[in-house]
Amino acid sequence: MSASAPLPPADLREFLARLAAAGELVEIDAEVDPRLEVAEIHRRVIAAGGPALLFRRVKGSPFRLVTNLFGNARRVEIAFGRPRELVAELVRFAQELPPPTLAKFWRARGLLARLARVGMRRERRAPVAEVVEATDLEALPLTQSWARDGGCFATLPLVYTEALDAAGKPGGPGNLGIYRMQRYDARSTGMHWQIGKGGGFHHHAAEARGLDLPVTVFLGGPPAALAAALAPLPENVPELLLASLLLGRRLPQHRDPRAPHALLADAEVALVGRVPAGVRRPEGPFGDHYGYYSLQHDFPVFEVERVFRRRDAIVPATVVGKPRQEDFFLGDFLQELLSPLFPLAMPSVVDLWSYGETGYHALAAAVVRDRYKREAMVSAFRILGEGQLALTKFLLLTDAPIDLRDWKALLTHVLARARFETDLFVFPNLSMDTLDYAGAKLNQGSKGVLLGLGPPIRTLPAEFRGPLPAGARAAAPFSPGCLVVEGPQHAADRDFAARLARDPALAGWPLVVVSDDVARATASSANFLWMTFTRFDPARDLFAAAESIVERQLVRTPPLVIDARMKEHLPDELFCDAATRATVDRRWGEYFPDGMAAGDSDRGHLDPPRRGS
Repeated sequence: MSASAPLPPADLREFLARLAAAGELVEIDAEVDPRLEVAEIHRRVIAAGGPALLFRRVKGSPFRLVTNLFGNARRVEIAFGRPRELVAELVRFAQELPPPTLAKFWRARGLLARLARVGMRRERRAPVAEVVEATDLEALPLTQSWARDGGCFATLPLVYTEALDAAGKPGGPGNLGIYRMQRYDARSTGMHWQIGKGGGFHHHAAEARGLDLPVTVFLGGPPAALAAALAPLPENVPELLLASLLLGRRLPQHRDPRAPHALLADAEVALVGRVPAGVRRPEGPFGDHYGYYSLQHDFPVFEVERVFRRRDAIVPATVVGKPRQEDFFLGDFLQELLSPLFPLAMPSVVDLWSYGETGYHALAAAVVRDRYKREAMVSAFRILGEGQLALTKFLLLTDAPIDLRDWKALLTHVLARARFETDLFVFPNLSMDTLDYAGAKLNQGSKGVLLGLGPPIRTLPAEFRGPLPAGARAAAPFSPGCLVVEGPQHAADRDFAARLARDPALAGWPLVVVSDDVARATASSANFLWMTFTRFDPARDLFAAAESIVERQLVRTPPLVIDARMKEHLPDELFCDAATRATVDRRWGEYFPDGMAAGDSDRGHLDPPRRGS
């Protein structure tokens, strides 16, 4: 963040004002239903690359609702500025400081002055405390996005918790996270704490002592707080400090004796309550960011005791589904923001990227140093043991300075170098992202690591001349060395991928992906990533031409075949229901009397944009 750049917006209202001034906000005066209708409007607008949406009249609620706040890179920059250079400067200072000298501190005086503004500031009065009232969650404009969702959800809640001290009171390290919250009734919601989440750790520790955990949930407030809540920070690193750093000033807080924690003074709404020990309730289903439904499971319950809010509160929401949605733009921003930290935390890692098209946890790649034999695997273990990166399902590593964001070029580079017999590692019976159902059970699956190091060892085929393998319906290259084969439905022929690996017609292809739709899977990198890596578990869905045990290690001889077909145990892909589609078709002119482009919400950003879009 340069000294001349404006500070990021202090709260949601300032953010909306800046969006409006930039032509990035449209207000909708027509009354809309928060159940399904709002989400379909949102999906069509984001698929067309359209603006943020402020709904002024939401059925059943006195409050306004805003969505698509972060649906393109420009709005993300308006929300957060360009703080990467500040993070990079912090890393340089940390690396160059030892041994500390007065000259080094003097050269860093600008940085140190900015750091002096990081922290909390207490406010006697606060917008969020204009109204304090009994709980009525039914009045909030919470949305239902998909027809089979379990109900209406808060989708952008900032959930704040603190570890309990020896007396059972909050006051330990704080955590700010975003976890979806299904509204059960006027006083309670679900609390979707997945594995590896800071709020969930606090609840686990309190529950082990038989104690309820006080929780405060904020809706709206500084966009910087939302970015901090999403950031994959190490455990016990306070997200509120990152929020202050992104804001470029101290974060205003307000103390009220009726709330267990300090309130974000500039939030729109604060829900104050507790998550009781030992209480679980079915939560879901929910159409999630992997592009499928996450199923119903038992999760903790949030019991709301009091509501603090602004008099005319505006409630933010998002819609998740097939990539690329808002979370894609936020995720890429956070990766860029934190990328200078990777070499500091993991010195042998030069660059690292997770792919939003796969839900982030399903696939990552890294450029690493390989200065001695198998040093690359040291980097792999560091990555797979680092915070949220520990949920990575498949990891590609190279030692060449390649742009990891260019997936097709990266895959080609790795396939030309990978010795599958020694460079492929599969680790079964490990934890997996809660939202990834490719594994054997909830939260359980496997991981894979593939190395592509040094000079090339093979020439990659770029064309497929046939013949089609027995049972295949079509085949087309995705990239040099990677062939996509359309096979029968998995339920009709579960062994197709295993047979395909032994087919002589494919012997020259190092990687073959079995798909339900070749044309769709090869249409773009986004399609390939989503249709491949969200639908397979490395230990169960990887096959090879031959497998043998060498020195107690399973050795796979190429070609390597990934079975990326939809399996019977996988939840359904997300599509808009016919009734909602018809409603939004009919009313589109009411929402946008001045005209607005509409994208295909069922395809989202997966397929290449239409000409002129």
